[in-house]
Amino acid sequence: MVVLSEPAIKQMASSYMRNSMAAAGSSSAAFFSGVPLIDLSAPDAKHLIVKACEELGFFKVVNHGVPMEFISTLESESTKFFSLPLSEKQRAGPPSPFGYGNKQIGRNGDVGWVEYLLLNTHLESNSDGFLSIFGQDPQKLRSAVNDYISAVRNMACEILELMAEGLKIQQRNAFSKLLMDEESDSVFRVNHYPPCPELQTLKGTNMIGFGEHTDPQIISVLRSNNTSGLQISLADGNWISVPPDQSSFFINVGDSLQVMTNGRFKSVKHRVLTNRLKSRVSMIYFGGPPLSEKIAPLPSLMKGEESLYKEFTWFEYKRSAYNSRLADNRLVHFERIAAS
Repeated sequence: MVVLSEPAIKQMASSYMRNSMAAAGSSSAAFFSGVPLIDLSAPDAKHLIVKACEELGFFKVVNHGVPMEFISTLESESTKFFSLPLSEKQRAGPPSPFGYGNKQIGRNGDVGWVEYLLLNTHLESNSDGFLSIFGQDPQKLRSAVNDYISAVRNMACEILELMAEGLKIQQRNAFSKLLMDEESDSVFRVNHYPPCPELQTLKGTNMIGFGEHTDPQIISVLRSNNTSGLQISLADGNWISVPPDQSSFFINVGDSLQVMTNGRFKSVKHRVLTNRLKSRVSMIYFGGPPLSEKIAPLPSLMKGEESLYKEFTWFEYKRSAYNSRLADNRLVHFERIAAS
């Protein structure tokens, strides 16, 4: 991934604005009031989670157990990092695969009005790089990242275990064990969407901050500051705007979980639009399996049905996703119908 310099960003802006605004439409959708809200401490949480995953592939959780101190500390430290001069931030990049990126998303031509940090979730792996990247007090950011990742991973595993219970899978950790495996290929991303100055005189206009896509992993755990921008796509193709909520977490079903449930759970397509006036910071934990893990529908969920997907390893799927565009349907290459 190439990190663009400030002059390059400005040169790219005019053509990017035309394409991005056309994709986003002339105005954002009204806030969607139907995002399922699930209290993880409630007795019926497991059933509500299954229903949400089947119908929308997306829901919000409260009583999640992640200390607000971890959330506020990491957001504060991340904001400090993104406020640094570009030349200093570039010391953390380009992401190969981990590090700082700016505007370009992946290596296949996708761009967005976003800068980001992509980090390894293996806590010890975040030590050496931070010492040289984050200047005077790298330990504070490193500790904030590690505390947050640990707490959010535990929450993700709790959600996956509630899913397994709701699906009546005998092995409660059928999903969560993949995240807890020491070889788990999970990643953590912090996105910063600056206000887009070109939109100041174009009221009612939007631009793509991060283009439409599904997440390839098992589960994604998203939290953002109190700024709008996230949209999800309904089954009919309409885009709906998700109301911001800085004290809750949003959960996405990923492609791998869709496969493991043989299509019963839906991997949700989503995107982010820019805000004219406010900066948006989002933090996403992507829970992934080990690279060698075979991804296929769980036999206990098949009930005599045929598998919709060929078996593949996470490494094979990750490689395919890495070589695709954001909006591509990656799963089509692994469907049995496509294979035949």
